[in-house]
Amino acid sequence: MRRVPSMMLALVLLLLTASAAGASPYVIRGRGYGHGVGMSQWGAYGFARHGRAYDRILRHYYRGTTLGTAPDRAVRVLLQSGQPSISFAGATSAGAVKLHAARTYTARLRRDGRIALNGRALPAPLLVSSAGGAVRLGGRALNGVLDGAYRGAIELSASSVGGLTAVNVVDLEGYVKGVVPAEVPASWPGEALKAQAVAARSYALATQGLLFPDTRSQVYKGLDGEAARSDAAVDATSRRVVLYHGRIAITYFFSASGGHTENVENVFYGAPRRPYLRGVKDPFDGSAPRHRWQVSLTTAQVQARLAGLVKGSFRGIRVLARGDSPRVVWAEVVGSSGVTHVRGATLEARLGLYDTWAYFPSLGGSRRSRAQAPRVAGRQPPRSAPSAPRGFRWPAAAWDSRG
Repeated sequence: MRRVPSMMLALVLLLLTASAAGASPYVIRGRGYGHGVGMSQWGAYGFARHGRAYDRILRHYYRGTTLGTAPDRAVRVLLQSGQPSISFAGATSAGAVKLHAARTYTARLRRDGRIALNGRALPAPLLVSSAGGAVRLGGRALNGVLDGAYRGAIELSASSVGGLTAVNVVDLEGYVKGVVPAEVPASWPGEALKAQAVAARSYALATQGLLFPDTRSQVYKGLDGEAARSDAAVDATSRRVVLYHGRIAITYFFSASGGHTENVENVFYGAPRRPYLRGVKDPFDGSAPRHRWQVSLTTAQVQARLAGLVKGSFRGIRVLARGDSPRVVWAEVVGSSGVTHVRGATLEARLGLYDTWAYFPSLGGSRRSRAQAPRVAGRQPPRSAPSAPRGFRWPAAAWDSRG
């Protein structure tokens, strides 16, 4: 008769042990904040604090480049898409139709593809502009700004997903003035602001096409986001761009490096090697809030976040190859029933890490999985490795938005 309570006690102990294992801490330590390619914004801040001029800052991060001058031109920034209607104020014209700046207008897309505005059917695309220099767009834009004012004009057109799209058509210098204080604090040293202005200008021209107003391109908040100090930095570097062999360089930038940047092909899967986007030491990044960090999860949380990648029960993560920094390029998720090869960017996105420069608990205990894994430069992916999503880049101006 005593065997039944004993069996129940054993079962309870087994369940408690399993529960404790699922709740045990899985601590991931790392460095940096962002993708790690190109200019570290906090590193540029540190260089400026140590007396470096903006041109030297740029040459440090973009090796082998020079500065040149580009003609001013208009750029296009997507602000809203798929809207049933779009309202705006401050405009004095919509195509050939005159408007009153003090009034708020609402545009809708007609079934015939034309735009209904103020009792008229106007051809699309429709350019809405203001003689006063800014149009205020109603509602929340993709940059999170509500009822924001924008230099240049707003182009209204049919969206591919239905409804209307609003695109800001703005001259390059006006665009950069809306980018710099959204990417870094306007209170930063002037040389850091100038470096950011040149990098933002170069990136916009090098990537061409339709720009996003968020970290998919670079953060742009329009006229309301501008500041006097950053405007002065833009004016002081007017039309200056980063060149590599005479062509405008793709000047990637990000928040904090953790002390070293990374080769572009090790971060953006499929990206070609670029001589000016190589990993470099970043000696003045130490003041960055995410220079070093740690993320503590339970093994149960890790199992849930890596759903679809864990075969059986989660056992750990083994780094297969690191980059120059050394950020994780390839790793494998080890489960009780097998392993799955993944990109470092996949682990960053799934686990909510700040960067791919990460050290995971070793499979045999609590020691960190340090850089025993070989360093690579564009290594081919292991078989069956899924491609990794390209994550957002967090600007230095919003470093504390994630806690």
